[in-house]
Amino acid sequence: MRMFVTCVLVIVATALPHTALAKIKAFACEPEWASLLSELGGKDISVYQATSPKQDPHRVEARPSLVARMRSADIIVCSGADLEIGWLPVLLQSAGNSKVQPGQPGYFMAAEWVERLDVPEKVDRSMGDVHPYGNPHVHLDPRRLAVIAGALAQRLEEIDPDHASTYKQRSASFQEKWSASIQRWETEATSLKGLRVVTYHRDSAYLVNWLGMALSSTIESKPGIPPSASHLAKLLEQLKAEPADLILRMAYNEPKAPKWLHDRTGIPLAELPYTVGGTKQAKDLFTLFDDTINRLLQATGR
Repeated sequence: MRMFVTCVLVIVATALPHTALAKIKAFACEPEWASLLSELGGKDISVYQATSPKQDPHRVEARPSLVARMRSADIIVCSGADLEIGWLPVLLQSAGNSKVQPGQPGYFMAAEWVERLDVPEKVDRSMGDVHPYGNPHVHLDPRRLAVIAGALAQRLEEIDPDHASTYKQRSASFQEKWSASIQRWETEATSLKGLRVVTYHRDSAYLVNWLGMALSSTIESKPGIPPSASHLAKLLEQLKAEPADLILRMAYNEPKAPKWLHDRTGIPLAELPYTVGGTKQAKDLFTLFDDTINRLLQATGR
């Protein structure tokens, strides 16, 4: 009798639809999207993170290992707005995975769901590495991230309807906690409003905009182009004439030029995580902003 029951259970288990048992496979271009996928998907999703926290997301090698991961993905989640233009199209073409091609449910570009800053009226090569669809670093505004999270949760429901109720529940829980956190962060950062900021790249534009600070200049001579000695000298003279309140460097930015300016001007330098894992304290999306606000307040003494 026991053998009969065991055989029946085995037959029933093998007869269940594979999709009901397997986790969906997600390919996250950057750490922030890997963290968001984990928040929304929980145990029902397997997340692969394509880049490291201190890796420049503009410049990534389209390695065979990334192609293999994309080939088996059910959904890819990236920043979009051409942030990954140098490597994502190569992966998509090489992988040949129809589920994650543009226009398919498995293709999710976060920046497409929110209004973008820095959209240029025209673009040409003389301007440097300018993004024609606007600034892609949208995750550093938690208000925009909330909109993206809602859209991503709906997309997961579409791709994996067997777990739709779970995604709805996790999304509602995330949004409630996220909304309360935004209110807390904004209260903590009130003293930062109006500060004039120098940043290495315009990757901090959304953060600066959200907190009511002003982006006065960038250390790069042009987007994506490292500063020359003459550009730094010119920027130094500019800051002596019109001092800024703060210099920002993200974890993946080159450290020498920001420190050079800090040493010669005395302007406080804040080194920020940029994304999940950029510092030891930034372990998820919530602690990413906890640590960012804390570092800004510490650097300015506010």
